[in-house]
Amino acid sequence: MEIVERLVPDRLWELFQQVAPAAPARPQGGGRRRYGDREALAAIVFVATSGCTWRHLPPVFGPSGPTAHRRFAEWSRARVWAELQRLLRDELAADGRAAGGEQAWSRYAVDAVAARVAEPK
Repeated sequence: MEIVERLVPDRLWELFQQVAPAAPARPQGGGRRRYGDREALAAIVFVATSGCTWRHLPPVFGPSGPTAHRRFAEWSRARVWAELQRLLRDELAADGRAAGGEQAWSRYAVDAVAARVAEPK
């Protein structure tokens, strides 16, 4: 299983797509293509859960550390993490059983990312 899919399981990805803003349009065209949101999310989750710095993000994710950090900041301004936490809480409450496996990982990963938003600059 690829690292991106391990860090961002399918259900977490589905929930994320519900709350993530659309990618900004590039009316001028050209330039570098924007890295996929799932790869950027996996890079952000890796940094939040491993303690790695943005600068030392391994290249296996695709986006560089500065690119992943810009996406983190963009999604933080859009309150994506709070909404994602809410969706995960609601889903776990509706499930009515103890979270395990991918559910537990998803909750842990999103909580770790949300905690980074609250860190003083």
